[in-house]
Amino acid sequence: MEKKTRFYVSAKNAITWLVTLCMVCSAVARVLFVGGKGTDVWSQIILPMVAVLLYGLICLLFGKEQFYKTAIPFWMLQIYYAFVFFSYDFGKFDTLIWGLFGVALLFCCVLYTQITCGKVAATSLLLLTAAFPLGALLYLNRDMVIASDWQALQFLLPDALSTLGLILVVFAIRIHPTNEYHPTWGDRTDGRRIRTEPPMNQVSPYIMVSKCTASNMFNEAIEITNIERYIRQKRREGMTSFGLMHVLLACYCRGICKYPALNRFISGQKIYSHGNDIQFCLTVKKEMTSTSPETVIKVHLSPTDTAEDVYNKLNKEIEDVKNTPLDSSFDNLAHAFMLIPGLFLKFTVWLLKTLDYFGLLPKFLLELSPFHGSVFFTSMGSLGIPPIYHHLYDFGNLPVFCSFGCKRRSLEVQEDGSVVQKKYIDFKVTMDERIADGFYYAAFFKHFKRILHHPEVLDLPPEEIVQDID
Repeated sequence: MEKKTRFYVSAKNAITWLVTLCMVCSAVARVLFVGGKGTDVWSQIILPMVAVLLYGLICLLFGKEQFYKTAIPFWMLQIYYAFVFFSYDFGKFDTLIWGLFGVALLFCCVLYTQITCGKVAATSLLLLTAAFPLGALLYLNRDMVIASDWQALQFLLPDALSTLGLILVVFAIRIHPTNEYHPTWGDRTDGRRIRTEPPMNQVSPYIMVSKCTASNMFNEAIEITNIERYIRQKRREGMTSFGLMHVLLACYCRGICKYPALNRFISGQKIYSHGNDIQFCLTVKKEMTSTSPETVIKVHLSPTDTAEDVYNKLNKEIEDVKNTPLDSSFDNLAHAFMLIPGLFLKFTVWLLKTLDYFGLLPKFLLELSPFHGSVFFTSMGSLGIPPIYHHLYDFGNLPVFCSFGCKRRSLEVQEDGSVVQKKYIDFKVTMDERIADGFYYAAFFKHFKRILHHPEVLDLPPEEIVQDID
């Protein structure tokens, strides 16, 4: 992965608090000194107030990971300055001077955005973007400045305070370690945008819009003699409920270490990666009866997880669901939707799909949703039936659905003519072909099967973790 400069400001830094204080004071001063007869409330008061307060809020609460979003209030401030400049009368040179001011403000906006998203590393240039608008206002009111008519210039106090805050930001900025990834424009809450895929791969989600038209199906039979031996060993070590699900899931995580594209997803016709967050979804029954209700859990795993890590994380989530008399968070959300009348419920689902398309779904909804994640595993063996090719959900971004069935025995003729009985499970996968090509999928499942033939490697962390492309 390409290493880029990522800037941040920390709430633990006193300068960040000073920045926020300057922005709050600027908003207060604007109410006290700017409001008056003839003042355009929306462009001269509301717009800059929202901008400075939003800027301070982002720095203080989200500056660690989302400092780049301060470009939004910065652009709002420059729009405010444009309104201010256009209110001045320059006589016959109005159009020319307004045009020059407009170009200069646009240049400041673009430069600020390029710096805060890490494309330009010279943070000292932020001083220019901060000082130019106030400097221009002081020049336009130079007669009052020369005359030291500070009472008449008090309308500039809010701008001076916001400019001071923007200047202080330069001294609060720090650089993230280069070996870590941090979000930028175009990323989602649950994943980062893949930007360097070949053009055909980036166009295919616009051609194959739905998962139905992009689904491929894969079937494999896995010989489980070594897996059963491994399971018995883990149970002797104290993992009493260790089973096939834990092995398959740990193996899937280990496969993503080498083939990280399997942890991608499609959203809004764009390709994203979950990175090192493998979001595993599973349907759970509180009791193995036909009348027992189902719920869905989501477990956050990592490519570095061993079989024991997977066992502990998965069992904790399952026990939390089975041992509580209350519904899970997913169930409560579903019940809340059921309170909405049918017509409005249809609109609500449409709204959620639209927000999800643009990556605007709140993080807590993404966490509760079983339709957003890396992979869904289901055990048909626990129901005593063969596996099925499960569909991919139209809602959400889940790209892979795995199903495995009950154990079966097969008589096989060996090279020496002898007949040996072996035990298998059938493993079926439905997958979104837009996240990776067929060759990549094939390489992943070959690697997956090799690990299952030697499951003891899952006891140790992986030697290497391959990061996905930018």
